[in-house]
Amino acid sequence: MCTKSELKFSIFIIYQLAEKWNKTPPEVYKILNDTHILDDYIIACYDTLHTLGAEYLKADITEFVKEKGVEV
Repeated sequence: MCTKSELKFSIFIIYQLAEKWNKTPPEVYKILNDTHILDDYIIACYDTLHTLGAEYLKADITEFVKEKGVEV
């Protein structure tokens, strides 16, 4: 279970990545959920991640997804 702030942040990240990856938000959610990045990184590290800029976050999560073997 996540807090309201964590949920808002997760939605923000999903929409930012959808734009960067030219995918729909549901497609991005599926990628992040299937690779466990959503729960184990975005929500788990919310306290640190929410202080970072959107461009950095998009690059960081894109690299993390690629390390998990998913091409975006």
